[in-house]
Amino acid sequence: MSDASYPLTRLRRTRATGWSRAMHRETVMTPADLIWPLFVTGGTGIEDPVGSLPGVSRWSVDGIAKRAKEAVALGIPCIALFPNTPHDKRSDDGAEALNPDNLMCRAIKAVRDACGSDIGILTDVALDPYTSHGQDGLLDAKGYVVNDDTVAVLVDQAVNQADAGADIIAPSDMMDGRVRAIRMALEMNAHPNVQIMAYSAKYASAFYGPFRDAVGSGGLLKGDKKSYQMDPANGDEALREIALDIAEGADSVMVKPGLAYLDVIWRAKERFGVPVFAYQVSGEYALIEAGAAAGVADREALLMEKLLSFKRAGCSGVLTYHAPVAARILNG
Repeated sequence: MSDASYPLTRLRRTRATGWSRAMHRETVMTPADLIWPLFVTGGTGIEDPVGSLPGVSRWSVDGIAKRAKEAVALGIPCIALFPNTPHDKRSDDGAEALNPDNLMCRAIKAVRDACGSDIGILTDVALDPYTSHGQDGLLDAKGYVVNDDTVAVLVDQAVNQADAGADIIAPSDMMDGRVRAIRMALEMNAHPNVQIMAYSAKYASAFYGPFRDAVGSGGLLKGDKKSYQMDPANGDEALREIALDIAEGADSVMVKPGLAYLDVIWRAKERFGVPVFAYQVSGEYALIEAGAAAGVADREALLMEKLLSFKRAGCSGVLTYHAPVAARILNG
């Protein structure tokens, strides 16, 4: 730290002009820092707007392929897929997750056919889009989400998605030990280059409501997810979770939600030096849209300031429903 004082040092000097601000900018964001989450639904030619997420829709498989092409054109390197499984295919054991012809697998294949290797495909591994009770795992007689039996299903789900062509497996369930189990299964099933982006610090947050609407699990959820998702009061525990997932074979880790946990992102990057991603979740997205609609501030300024905060905190990238909007802004 310099000992120079005013007026020898005037920090406003470098802020006086646009070119100088650009030259001294510490944090730079490009479309390559974005991952675009997309919701898959049944049918053909379907665009089904999500009421609680203005500007976000569920797309049929053909529409998902078109969105993937759009992402490539915008310079977005990866999409993340989440299925809205029909109610008649949901069950207590989430068996539809293992169907090689389920919505997720069909969407993976459609994107691969449309875009080849020009885009990465990240897939969610958890049972909540497939269970009739809306929990991320299997339940015992008392309604408790059991760990090891759930992990066994998640392993088969991950291999099913990798067989379909997924590039990144992203377990979001928060079961203990699932990263190691999935990593070993991928190795044993000829998928050594499939990455794992672990939802390592996923909090039991109030910001997930619109997402649950989008995947059709919100009205089904019985109880809460506090026995496996993290307590928002805990930061040290997040570092333990992240350390375990790295040791078990995760290639990158995620903190979810994003904005309320910038301290966790920063600590994780400083401690481990691995790629850390943030998920700007549905509630965060919806608040930006609501604020802009209410005239609180300019929408583009709001969304870009928040995305930059993730990068400044140490993120390698951000999952955001604003990805196509942000990419267009960044592309000028």
